[in-house]
Amino acid sequence: MPSTAPIKPWDVHRLPPATGTNVLVTGGNAGIGYFVAEQLAGAGATVVLGSRDTAKAETATVSIRSRVPGAQVRWVRLDVADLSSLKASVEALRLDRLDAVVLNAGVMLDNPPRHETEDGHELMFATNHLGHFALTWWLAPLLAAAPAARIVTTGSFAAKSERLDLDDLQSTRDYQPKRTYARSKLAQMLFGLELDRRLRAAGSTALSVVTHPGGALDSLTPSRPPVHVRTTGDRLRTLPAGILVQGKDAAAWPAVRAVLDPYVAGGQLWAPRVFGLRGLPRPAPLWGHLADTTVAARLWDASCELTGVNPSVGL
Repeated sequence: MPSTAPIKPWDVHRLPPATGTNVLVTGGNAGIGYFVAEQLAGAGATVVLGSRDTAKAETATVSIRSRVPGAQVRWVRLDVADLSSLKASVEALRLDRLDAVVLNAGVMLDNPPRHETEDGHELMFATNHLGHFALTWWLAPLLAAAPAARIVTTGSFAAKSERLDLDDLQSTRDYQPKRTYARSKLAQMLFGLELDRRLRAAGSTALSVVTHPGGALDSLTPSRPPVHVRTTGDRLRTLPAGILVQGKDAAAWPAVRAVLDPYVAGGQLWAPRVFGLRGLPRPAPLWGHLADTTVAARLWDASCELTGVNPSVGL
């Protein structure tokens, strides 16, 4: 069960030192993942960006180094939608231990048609859930070598109103892009919570924590050229939206806190404070369907079958 210990004060602009820790951020070359990586590097962590795009990864690495003097940051090629490539990506980390992984990479398609990976899996379900499920298994020896590793899974507020169809996890019968995306993120969150239950049962020192970033807009995100450029017009047009949502720099705060805060407990959900959409990160009550252990266990079994791995083994 998640800890009920009181939550200590947290300053998003004065993070605790993370020197000597190794962190992998999947999808760390852009969006929220970029700001997770930048903030962790600013705290002194050695950060590895996992990216399938070589040019974007190099650009993000240069950007972080320009903003964080002495940043320990590099990248590895990582395509979580390609299950056969994950072993080589983990070997390319060249680390003796991994103190945290932020499972952040994701894809959201706006329009049909339905797309499949080379493994025959629906693209959003494969990228957002199955790839991270399998990656955790490959990372297990490195995570187990750390004294108290953290697996941080980035979900989505969109998952709050969805339910899984366990008989159609890959949306072969009912493909609606926005629904399929939300369900893939729900699967990711259920995985993070089920993983922590299994880690606790095994007596592991590793923790699994789930976060969601709330509402995040590019137009409210500070510029990081050439990774991201926000014009004055963009900022002015969406200024009223800042009452309800935030930029991707602030949307990174829950994941950063989940990695660094010593008082974070396994099995928790961390989210923005204001209606779950914006503001400082805090622990949030689990949505009712996230607490469904039967659905989570069935999803776990299905994911093992689809990927051929079991992430709780070895952690």
